[in-house]
Amino acid sequence: MSEGRGKGLPRKEANVLKGHEGAVLAARFNGDGNYCLSGGKDRTIRLWNPHRGIHIKTYKSHAREVRDIHVTLDNAKLISCGGDRQIFYWDVSSGRVIRKFRGHDSEVNAVKFNEYASVVVSAGYDQSLRAWDCRSHGTEPIQIIDTFSDSVMSVCLTKTEIIGGSVDGTVRTFDMRIGR
Repeated sequence: MSEGRGKGLPRKEANVLKGHEGAVLAARFNGDGNYCLSGGKDRTIRLWNPHRGIHIKTYKSHAREVRDIHVTLDNAKLISCGGDRQIFYWDVSSGRVIRKFRGHDSEVNAVKFNEYASVVVSAGYDQSLRAWDCRSHGTEPIQIIDTFSDSVMSVCLTKTEIIGGSVDGTVRTFDMRIGR
């Protein structure tokens, strides 16, 4: 085997987590890696203990497929998005939807919390990134970035920047401190 090729990568799975009916479109570990979440075509989110292969909880509210999931660093809240054009803000323990954010004109492809879980940014087929305030009781976006010429497929956040990746072949960066 050549140097660096495949070293450190497992050759056999530790566990196979079964429960979704259909394709799994999102899989994420929580912050400390003790749990993971998955979402899929069956419109559900599932919480797992991947080390023991145990299904813990199922979250249901999406009307269409779940495309992305993100969990807060304290593991208390999660955010999900999908083909139903909605973003769901969940309490992890109770499985209750705290709030639904609406505003995208089409499917939502990706969601991420900022470091403090006070803001969520979503990426959509409607060629936009949208920011949502988790601290308020509002359900409308606090900012819309619509400089893309095609669907936005991914989003990532640092303390000060947002990046979005688009089908138009661009990755665009935005400085949150100055609003551009």
